[in-house]
Amino acid sequence: MFTELVVFDMAGTTVRDKNYVGIAFQQAMKSRGYDITPEDVNPLMGYQKPLAIKMILEMREEDKSKITDALISEIHAEFVQHMLHFYSTTQDIAPLPGVEETFGALRKKGIKIALNTGFSRDIADVIVDRLGWKDKIDMLVASDEVPNGRPYPDMIRKIMHALKIDSPEKVAKVGDTEVDVNEGINAGCKYVIGITTGAFTREELLPYGPTHIIDNIADIIGIISESNAYAAQKSL
Repeated sequence: MFTELVVFDMAGTTVRDKNYVGIAFQQAMKSRGYDITPEDVNPLMGYQKPLAIKMILEMREEDKSKITDALISEIHAEFVQHMLHFYSTTQDIAPLPGVEETFGALRKKGIKIALNTGFSRDIADVIVDRLGWKDKIDMLVASDEVPNGRPYPDMIRKIMHALKIDSPEKVAKVGDTEVDVNEGINAGCKYVIGITTGAFTREELLPYGPTHIIDNIADIIGIISESNAYAAQKSL
């Protein structure tokens, strides 16, 4: 089957992240008396953020009765405010190298481009607006717009339904974390591509079973072009 859709993660995959997300987590957790380092957040990158907060609390809080929905909501609200302020005001927001060129090359081939993210929609919208990506992508879905965030396949399925993609065999998922890979596998995507530009190294991604691991986002074009050429040859 021809690849018709590529679903990209945001921070660390398409958007530069110099540990901005980890720092925002650190500040939000500290506001409620929990000391963590930005590096503590790396294994949880890509998850729906309230779930990531709950996972951190379960590791840090001995009294589990204190881990309430209210506490998680308070920390998440603080995190969102830090992220909204950062992405609204920073001059350091930028696409990772080769991203916009890759979007353009894929769209020239008739392939749809979607973004999905563990961020909430308000944060994702600010990023897309600041980068001027509204006309460069076909769809954006955030983790608070579906019943279940990663590693569940809900975001990918929502995108497929909206863009009328009838089979996950026509979809590639690209991301920089364990949970991106698991999301793609759970959705049944033909290609589940790990990329080393974000939170995880090649060695850290490999055990989760992506179909490919790349260091440069432009390598996606070759993977998909080769597949589509083979599909075209088979159809003759």
